[in-house]
Amino acid sequence: MIENLRKTDPEIFEAVYNELLRQRNGLELIASENFTSDAVMEAMGNVMTNKYAEGYPGARYYGGCDFVDVAEKLAIERAKKLFDAEHVNVQPHSGVQANMGVYFAVLKPGDTILSMQLSHGGHLSHGHKVSFSGKLYNVVHYTVHPETERIDFDLVRRLAHESTPKLILAGYSAYPRIIEWEKFREIADEVGAYFMADIAHIAGLIVAGLHPSPIPYAHFVTTTTHKTLRGPRGGIIMCKAEFAREIDKAVFPGAQGGPLMHVIAAKAVAFKEAMSDEFKNYQNQIVKNARTLADALVSQGLRLVSGGTDNHLMLVDLRPFRITGNIAEAALEKAGITVNKNTIPFDPEKPTVTSGIRIGTPAVTTRGMKEPEMVRIGHLISKVLKSPEDEVVINNVRKEVQDLCDTFPLYVERFESMRRLL
Repeated sequence: MIENLRKTDPEIFEAVYNELLRQRNGLELIASENFTSDAVMEAMGNVMTNKYAEGYPGARYYGGCDFVDVAEKLAIERAKKLFDAEHVNVQPHSGVQANMGVYFAVLKPGDTILSMQLSHGGHLSHGHKVSFSGKLYNVVHYTVHPETERIDFDLVRRLAHESTPKLILAGYSAYPRIIEWEKFREIADEVGAYFMADIAHIAGLIVAGLHPSPIPYAHFVTTTTHKTLRGPRGGIIMCKAEFAREIDKAVFPGAQGGPLMHVIAAKAVAFKEAMSDEFKNYQNQIVKNARTLADALVSQGLRLVSGGTDNHLMLVDLRPFRITGNIAEAALEKAGITVNKNTIPFDPEKPTVTSGIRIGTPAVTTRGMKEPEMVRIGHLISKVLKSPEDEVVINNVRKEVQDLCDTFPLYVERFESMRRLL
């Protein structure tokens, strides 16, 4: 049906096609990105996009919701089974709105949140001053330990007792190590706080048993449905049954109107895919690939924050190479390797510059790449970082990247069908 887009809006068709080429012909190493299945994309582009369905299954404010109710119920039941959760709300449009739903459910403006500082691996929606969360709530930040670059639980406990937060938050966008949920719950209980876990980055690993689950410890758990879960862009909230009513009211009508039913249908598809053995094997390969890539980078003289990785991502400290994150990101993109500049703990540079880059393996693992390819990619990255302004080096690396991409093609049928329409 892509021909209808070509006829109606050739400019958008061209933009979509060029984005497809970019994804096919480059190495996607942004830790928060992945490639959905064709089935997930088909679910997102269906007639459910036409349906308003304010409310929840069986209690809508609109008629004609019989079949979107089927989709939402499937998404809920599959998510509950995947994560062993007591209650799930699948309506949040994004991870940020999932976090908003929790805040609105149990906090009042001015209440205190204790969360990780952004430059140490946290997230904007965890209380940064430019986010709604930092504007509405009083936020106190903990950090990693300066020597180990792992969560400083002595600091977390001290700050918790000093600030008596209403909510303690764990779960990060740039933390390469296992998160010890039970320690956070222990501290939360000491000060009478709620404990919330944001597992947006590691949800797929948790489903596969490769990272401990926060479900037994956290009052609330949020996640995106893309990233390691490999579903559509969106979010969900999981909680203990006692908070179900407050969470549902906070999402609708508290923060959102009509849910995106076509995206909820795609979430249901992704959850079904995540129940398969293939998905668990895939998650296992993500972790193997991350460790192999980390070792390859270290062998080339790069320093990794905390010394390595336990999950799908790593933070590279570029200071030994005397370049900044924005320079590294731009040079690697010219070579066909997509990463993002990222602050490192105690970073002396501004967030728009940074001293590091964040690298993840979910997307290249989806393409079928394994350990030998990770070694090769590590060497290609180091070549560029050692000579970021050398066009000859960059062009040679670009050729090797293209060879890798041709060996592990992406969206072959989709590409051929669009190409025929040009």
